[in-house]
Amino acid sequence: MQVQPLWLRITHWLNALAVLIMVTSGWQIYNASPIFKSLTFSPAITLGGWLGGALQWHFAAMWLLVANFIVYVVMNLVTGRLRRRMFPLSIKSIFTDALAALRGKLGHDDLTHYNAVQKFAYLAVIVDIVIVILSGLAVWKSVQFPLLRTLMGGYDNARVVHFFGMSFLLVFFVVHVVMVALVPRSLVLMIRGR
Repeated sequence: MQVQPLWLRITHWLNALAVLIMVTSGWQIYNASPIFKSLTFSPAITLGGWLGGALQWHFAAMWLLVANFIVYVVMNLVTGRLRRRMFPLSIKSIFTDALAALRGKLGHDDLTHYNAVQKFAYLAVIVDIVIVILSGLAVWKSVQFPLLRTLMGGYDNARVVHFFGMSFLLVFFVVHVVMVALVPRSLVLMIRGR
């Protein structure tokens, strides 16, 4: 039985690639003008080699991320997958499943259903990607999007929003990889679809 359709698997892996490129090139861009003076990233974990190179990688991956995200959201809406897999969801179920996970008692026998914590995390990362895209636009095209810049609290605040949006995305990515390591059948599912 096909659990993860081909379009989902393709958008999943393209998203992982785009995020990896954007984060590592973004760290190189950040290093050129740090928001937090005591925080910089080692060149060993950045992409681009210098500011110009990092910007080229960042903008190339930006188009991949945006196009891939649009396909992902549209396909989730059109196929009804978003409604079927992410809802219903309640605050009570999130806390119940989070406590069960912390106790090591959250079951993963049926990979066709997401638990409440997974649903919440996937929905949160969708919202986060929208915030990352909008704050990135406010930083990249600040003059062309003055309303967006203003809504972000100005150019400098847009950089902070972008940084924390990226940080949330990175934390999600790390937790996601850890969870895959704990439930390796989910990796097979995301490669083969069943």
